[in-house]
Amino acid sequence: MTGEAAWREALLDFRRRKDAHFAAGRGPIGAEALADFHGLSYFDPDPAWAFVLPVEPGDGGEVTLATNTGEARPMARFGTVTLPLPSGPHRLTLFAPPGDEAPARVFVPFRDGTSGRETYGAGRYLDAPLARTPEGWQVNLDFNLAYHPYCAYGDGWTCPLPPREHWLPVPVRAGERLPEAGQP
Repeated sequence: MTGEAAWREALLDFRRRKDAHFAAGRGPIGAEALADFHGLSYFDPDPAWAFVLPVEPGDGGEVTLATNTGEARPMARFGTVTLPLPSGPHRLTLFAPPGDEAPARVFVPFRDGTSGRETYGAGRYLDAPLARTPEGWQVNLDFNLAYHPYCAYGDGWTCPLPPREHWLPVPVRAGERLPEAGQP
């Protein structure tokens, strides 16, 4: 299996497992909606939206992300990356739990040109794995794994909102999307 074929199969397997997890009632979908749940909606896999990028170290300083409920969500600035977008480079901050100097993953909330039309209006999230290399940290930002926060499915969830500098100037047609008209 080629690298791209293996990547695609791993992505599709992840989506199948996530759908099964939600269908079993272990996700944010309410019991009344589970009878009509047949899986989440996704954009087609697109390797052009998968990046492995070097991380520029952050200062570890604590920041507070706003949330949909007004609660403060403290995070630390683990580092930054420069995302090569069709419209030009865009810097993103990689967030980690305060005090975690070597997290396995970083949190990347974002909005883009699909927000509110094809994807949840408040934005989507990435939990991006980190790896240490001899040159420093690198992050795997695969937007095909972008997902809607739990607050997209109903009330009662507190969800961090993407900071303004994480509003991407292009549509990211990768990852989870809203159901198309006529789909559950």
